[in-house]
Amino acid sequence: MTDPTGYRFDPERDLVLERVIDVSPQKVWRAWTDPEQLKQWFTPAPWSTVDCEIDLRPGGIFRTVMRSPEGQENEGVGCFLDVVPNQRLVWTGTLLPGFRPAPASDELVFTAIIALEPAGEGTRYTAIAMHRDAEGSAAHAEMGFHAGWGAALDQLVALAKGS
Repeated sequence: MTDPTGYRFDPERDLVLERVIDVSPQKVWRAWTDPEQLKQWFTPAPWSTVDCEIDLRPGGIFRTVMRSPEGQENEGVGCFLDVVPNQRLVWTGTLLPGFRPAPASDELVFTAIIALEPAGEGTRYTAIAMHRDAEGSAAHAEMGFHAGWGAALDQLVALAKGS
């Protein structure tokens, strides 16, 4: 399988969520790139995204803070690698803003590709999480990648349809 970026899927290290949704690529793009919109859908309920910072350019920051129902917070900081409006967004947690290498971590780190293609009145939405090894991919899958990213996408669609 090859995504719209030309990336070749590695079934041992990568996870993919692909769907055709009935929202335009422009609305999906806005939901991904407007911090106020992203906070409304990015984290699967009952968790919430309470803070978001986006500097939408290669080397720019992509930071989110997720909060559990019990109040536990989880901050994710990464760096955009590729930004093609209404088509592709790529970021990684292995780099900090400005392409500075992130400190070594045992936490789950991956590179994410969000690819958007027009599909009739909607969008072919492809999300890929690329991991450094099969163990990281398996851990992410076990954490609920497909269910979690799928639920978040459902929330994005609901938000975009209302805007």
